Amino acid sequence: MIAEVIVDIAHSDVDKIFDYVCGENVKAGMRVAVPFGRSTATGFVIRVKETSAYPAEKLRKIYRAEDDVPAINAECLSLAEKISARYRCPMALSLRLFLPAEMRKGQVSKNFREFARLSGELPAIDPRARAQLSCIAYLEEHGETALSELREKFSSAVNALIKKGALTVEKRRMMRVPYKSMEGEEEHHVLTPAQQAAVDTVRTTDRVVSLIHGVTGSGKTEIYLTLIAAALKEGKTAIFLVPEISLTPQMFSKLRARFGAEVAILHSGLSAGEKFDEWERLRLGEAKIAVGARSAVFAPIENIGCIVIDEEHDGSYSSESAPRYNTFDIAYLRAKYNRCKLVLGSATPAVETYRRAERGEFALITLPDRINARPMPKVNIVDMRREVRRGNATPFSSALREKLKACLDGGNQTILFLNRRGYAQTVMCRDCGNVVKCKSCDVALTYHSDEDCLKCHYCGAKYKPLPACPVCGGTHIHYMGTGTQRVVGELKKLFPAARILRMDVDTTSGKEGHYKILKQFADRKADILVGTQMVAKGHDFPFVTLVGILDADMSLHFPDYRSGERTFQLITQVAGRSGRAGAEGEVVLQTYDPENYILRFAADYDYRGFYRHEIGMREAMMYPPFVKVVRVMVTGEDDKETLAALRTVYEKLQKIYAAHEEDFLFFNRMHSPIKRIRDKFRYQVLMRMTENAPLREVYAAAEEKFKNVLVYVEENPSNLS
Repeated sequence: MIAEVIVDIAHSDVDKIFDYVCGENVKAGMRVAVPFGRSTATGFVIRVKETSAYPAEKLRKIYRAEDDVPAINAECLSLAEKISARYRCPMALSLRLFLPAEMRKGQVSKNFREFARLSGELPAIDPRARAQLSCIAYLEEHGETALSELREKFSSAVNALIKKGALTVEKRRMMRVPYKSMEGEEEHHVLTPAQQAAVDTVRTTDRVVSLIHGVTGSGKTEIYLTLIAAALKEGKTAIFLVPEISLTPQMFSKLRARFGAEVAILHSGLSAGEKFDEWERLRLGEAKIAVGARSAVFAPIENIGCIVIDEEHDGSYSSESAPRYNTFDIAYLRAKYNRCKLVLGSATPAVETYRRAERGEFALITLPDRINARPMPKVNIVDMRREVRRGNATPFSSALREKLKACLDGGNQTILFLNRRGYAQTVMCRDCGNVVKCKSCDVALTYHSDEDCLKCHYCGAKYKPLPACPVCGGTHIHYMGTGTQRVVGELKKLFPAARILRMDVDTTSGKEGHYKILKQFADRKADILVGTQMVAKGHDFPFVTLVGILDADMSLHFPDYRSGERTFQLITQVAGRSGRAGAEGEVVLQTYDPENYILRFAADYDYRGFYRHEIGMREAMMYPPFVKVVRVMVTGEDDKETLAALRTVYEKLQKIYAAHEEDFLFFNRMHSPIKRIRDKFRYQVLMRMTENAPLREVYAAAEEKFKNVLVYVEENPSNLS
């Protein structure tokens, strides 16, 4: 038999199929150890065939199979080929998406444990061997026990009993279970007529994709769970995707309460062992539902009956490392392969998604009301310019302070949203105006008070606070801007008795960091939760009656065509955390631009108004979805080498542009907005192209290989900085 093998080396020079002689035990989808050059390499078996076009004497033999059963199923092998072709990346790189990284690198193994029990017939035991007799008595009382536990209690007596045949020892695989402490109580919900209609539409529509556009609190989660339950009842499996790791434990808890051990969680916050075991449970069919962030779309399950992408608008569904895939594209391919439904849900759908639904490409389901007709929280827009004129230098307007006090006095909870972590955003010398920047990145450093250091939020580098300016020697160092740490400090001064939690990247770094903070807040062990966008979406806290948005303008004026859309989405999502149970909710939105149309649409929860305005503007300005924004990035550690590579690539692209000028609305090379990250200089060629533009030629031009410079293509990148 002949195995077609892709060697696990992500380089274009070896991105081809190699034929090897194999035994009957080798199957497509298995990992194998093969001779490659003068060394041994790991490879993926793509296909097994009877004969090879190469002479038999030139074929080498596979050393061994690394798996008992295929690690990658037939669907995922086919999908890997499509990803490789679509994103112009080596096949090895796309195959890696389907395996836990630690498993591929041989850094994780199956977890086995030995158990002991009494044999059928016990031999005679010397009455003087008290430890042996005690061990037998213990097993008679407790039954089968872990061998390690017995040895801890009875020492060498255990080995003596094994030698005598008194104990039978069995080695069994033990699955590592993530979030053991997580408790979930099954809630029995009767669907509202609107929810039932949504379920019926998804199941009966002839469209593969359904978009559920429902306001926050409209019951979208219950619709998802009902659809998944229906898939399981038909003997099928399901994938449930959420955008943030912070949402994964909460959703996992709900799914585990409903479906028990049939749920497996996949995300980067798990230990290597937990991730491997959860992946194995899915591969072996022991678990039927994969829940997780973006990478869970590659779950090793078969016969999928339903795929859900919650908060589908979120930018985290786009990968920023090779292959630079969009999660929707992968989910759509899996839905087509399995002939199942792909369900997108959001209170603020991406403009491109809503347009496709409005045009009939997707089924559109609208849920305009909250469950039980609860009102949406009232949004109060506060003009912070007036606060400054009154001499208020704190992060809180007088209106927010008053409502915070009333909320605390009423025994309710508050969420304060600020999408900036740290204490002060910029450290500046007042004498010469120098802003302190990271040595490796072209970005300002942020001061973190709890660690008393300056930190780069791009590369993670830390610096000691400066006693004097490194440029002019001046000592008038000014800490500008407000982050979540500073907000917590100011709150403690205003409300010393209040219990405050902070949720950002700095406080959630531990294994269960997100879950612990959210659990504390859900259990009412805190009165105020201060956080970044982690607190903005998906969470359901019944006692939150006040939400404060401290700087609504922060994302509004970014040099990005999506800045207005992102601002609308963030405000609407975080506002929706308030008033989800009995008490009416309120939102205080602080801004220096109170007349801005984006903020007005958000305050009125008017998605349709926002969409009509935004889609009209994009059509007039020719931005997606009417055209495609394509960026060719060129990065390298040496500025001259990187510039030389940029020139080479640009010349190739210029020829494509000259031949198809009518399909290019914009074409230019420039510095990337952030000129350097992690000691790598960054240049870009930015293009706006019609649907007829030769995108494949652009990809081909970017495939030029340079020794120390990386070149890659991004389509409609979620982040243009």
